[in-house]
Amino acid sequence: MNGPSLLVPLPVILPLCAAGLKLAIGARLERLQRVISAAVLLAVLVVSLLLLIAADRHGPQVMDAGGWAPPVGIVLVADRLSALMLVISSSVTLCVLVYSVGQGMADNDETTPMSVFHPSYLVLVAGVSDTFLAGDLFNLYVGFELMLTASYVLMTIGGTLARIRAGATYAVVSLLSSMLFLAAVAMVYAAAGTVTMAQLPARLDALPTSVAMVIQIALLGVFAIKAAVFPLAAWLPDSYPTAPAPVTAVFAGLLTKVGIYAMLRTQTLLFPGPRIGTVLMVLALLSLLVGILGAVSQTDLKRLLSFTLVSHMGYMIFGIGLGSPGGISGAVFYVAHHITVQTTLFLVAGLIERRSGTTDLQSLGGLARLSPLLAVLFFVPALNLAGIPPLSGFLGKLGLLRAGVDDGGVLAYVLVAGGTVTSLLTLYALSKAWNVAFWRAPTPEMCATGTVLESTEEEEEPSGRAEPAARSTPPGGAVDWPGGLRVLVPRRVTATFGGQEITTSSSLPVSMAGATAALVAFGLAFTVLAGPLFGLTDRAAGELLARSPYVEAVLKR
Repeated sequence: MNGPSLLVPLPVILPLCAAGLKLAIGARLERLQRVISAAVLLAVLVVSLLLLIAADRHGPQVMDAGGWAPPVGIVLVADRLSALMLVISSSVTLCVLVYSVGQGMADNDETTPMSVFHPSYLVLVAGVSDTFLAGDLFNLYVGFELMLTASYVLMTIGGTLARIRAGATYAVVSLLSSMLFLAAVAMVYAAAGTVTMAQLPARLDALPTSVAMVIQIALLGVFAIKAAVFPLAAWLPDSYPTAPAPVTAVFAGLLTKVGIYAMLRTQTLLFPGPRIGTVLMVLALLSLLVGILGAVSQTDLKRLLSFTLVSHMGYMIFGIGLGSPGGISGAVFYVAHHITVQTTLFLVAGLIERRSGTTDLQSLGGLARLSPLLAVLFFVPALNLAGIPPLSGFLGKLGLLRAGVDDGGVLAYVLVAGGTVTSLLTLYALSKAWNVAFWRAPTPEMCATGTVLESTEEEEEPSGRAEPAARSTPPGGAVDWPGGLRVLVPRRVTATFGGQEITTSSSLPVSMAGATAALVAFGLAFTVLAGPLFGLTDRAAGELLARSPYVEAVLKR
């Protein structure tokens, strides 16, 4: 076992140990809690960079847990793909942590459950890292379960009705997919006698085609639910927007890509070839078009971004469905780009909510004049997501569309057209949000700075009364109902961790704005370093499709 191999388990072990320490500390020593979280995630980022360098120069880095070789023991593997995903995820989670620390301090509320947030967040990071490093299907399942446990706590933090309702939906969907995943793992073991991914290629190749196909479809269905691929994405737009901004950001930017990573790993290592490439490309086309049409119709910024998330999963599925070196490389590049940009936009949505008290586009206006920094923080990643040249969003889409043209099939050309239309509609949806929220004059519905907005649970309308077509006052004021009845309608706010109240302010909290700006710069770095990054993704794609480097690194030591 060489030096870099000893680093492989650290992205999992460090966050778990830190989470246990923070639970022991409890609600005391808040500053120490923040320092521990930041130090651990910074250490994970450094380790991830070292693993990426080692995997790119020397091939996959392997560590047998407890010294037990597979198939008896648990094996962790860091190849180019998993190490790259570790670097991107650790960078994003570190920035989101800084943002969340700033938000917790800005909330200045004794009931803010930061002592619950920090350990749960670290467990989530450990689950993501375990998923990327897992060398067998059961350990991959364990990584998903770690993420599920932590994500349910994070989504329902504060205990408001809206969050618990959304969390219940999320938990039901996640538990269903977990049950299906466990059943699929059992099928694999029953058919092949092992769940170690390095041993499975030869054994699955020897199975009857029908048996291998059933296993492939079972695993693909599980990962499609995790990745929110249409038509298995209906849960996402209603679940994510209710959580606090940093939670929504890391869920939308990172957790869905874990499902894409699992697809990349299994479809290249375990099930090579075009067996269900057509099915994947059809799903990609439906995700692209249905998701972006949903985004165009939204009037709330968080829901708009949630639908663009569903839509852009189609680009990654497109690359996986092609199964060519160009398609896989383009998919890996686009995953790295999309994690960063989508996370950034949801953090910006949190800043907008803190500045204006809402993300309802009909109630926003004038933000470009009122907060130029906020306008820049939204404008740059929005252009990047829409794929404006020469940004990384354009380069990633161009790589995928070029791979589609090289494929030459009719369905590939249809997807090239669908991807182009989706990119244009993404630009339209985000331009509409920009024009309404930032460019037009401030609306009467916008709160003055310093306004304390209380969050309350949703209430049913009075029996037998219809809501008026237009409210004479903004949300949070009084509404005149027919018959002379005047009803106070409290504004729903989801910006705080505790879900209780928020004080709007003309100045953005420094750490929140700084963390968002760092992610904007990180997204721009993909453009500046696009050549080397595409070189890395090309090498990662070649390694994935060859299969032998991964298998030999695990079994022939």
